[in-house]
Amino acid sequence: MHLLVTGASGLLGLNLSLLAIREGYTVTGLVHSHGLSGVPFQQVQVDLTQEQEALLAIQTAKPDAIIHCAAQANLNLAEQDPQLAQRLNAEIPGFLARTAKQHQIPLIHISTDAVFDGERGNYVEDDPVRPSSVYAKTKLAGEGAVLANNPDALVARVVFYGWSLSGRRSLGEFFFNNLKEGTPINGFTDTFFSPLYVEDLSKVLLDMLTSGLKGIYHVVSPESVSKYEFGVRLADRFGFDPGLISPIQSLEINRGASRSLNLSLKPDKVQKALGITLPTIDAGLAQFYRRWQQGYPRQLQSYASYEQ
Repeated sequence: MHLLVTGASGLLGLNLSLLAIREGYTVTGLVHSHGLSGVPFQQVQVDLTQEQEALLAIQTAKPDAIIHCAAQANLNLAEQDPQLAQRLNAEIPGFLARTAKQHQIPLIHISTDAVFDGERGNYVEDDPVRPSSVYAKTKLAGEGAVLANNPDALVARVVFYGWSLSGRRSLGEFFFNNLKEGTPINGFTDTFFSPLYVEDLSKVLLDMLTSGLKGIYHVVSPESVSKYEFGVRLADRFGFDPGLISPIQSLEINRGASRSLNLSLKPDKVQKALGITLPTIDAGLAQFYRRWQQGYPRQLQSYASYEQ
């Protein structure tokens, strides 16, 4: 199967593309400002905001499926330029969904846990959504645009961490980088989430694709923790000093864009559909640690292209 992966230099896009290659897929990765060097899949540099350019890339690749990972995921940048966030997070997904339907190929659209208000947590797919930030509002609009243009599309609400091209993209890397250097940091005790390790998430997305699922699914860990607890567990796994993490409440710090507090989600629907149990937090951190031991972060960073 030939996959077209957008955002192929991003945290999810790159890990997903590499896993797909190892699993025997053919991959064409679309990148924009961050080119790649030496990756084991074809990459095409495309500005997705230019629809004719994007359409030509899709028609040339002739993929069997599209996995749309690209987005404006920086919450503060989305607040500063809501029009661009709307274009990237809502309008482009609608265009891709329409294109996939016209070419009769499956589409997975990556969404976010942030579509909920975070007031109670343990959300299921049918719970009312109430996003609070520009980022979250545009991602929710993207879900609507995808399903309106292509009811057979699959929308995956996710939250994840892992090793990235820059080494500075995920919460796991934030804790790792600072704890490794002995730098004191904060961990929020009132902010809860259900993160999956990115390669585990990638494997589940491929399984969902081959199973022909459609509609909205929460693809997250069945366990939720505070971000402070996540940092402490990561410290314990790597043998770092958890005392470097100060437990504080998020309201004590001005972080710019509004952030919901309890974004724990329930993945029961996808677990039942695939007949699996998704990995726990500790299982994901064990894989995160094992890949570090194997030199995977250095491998990813070697793909960075500095001829930009």
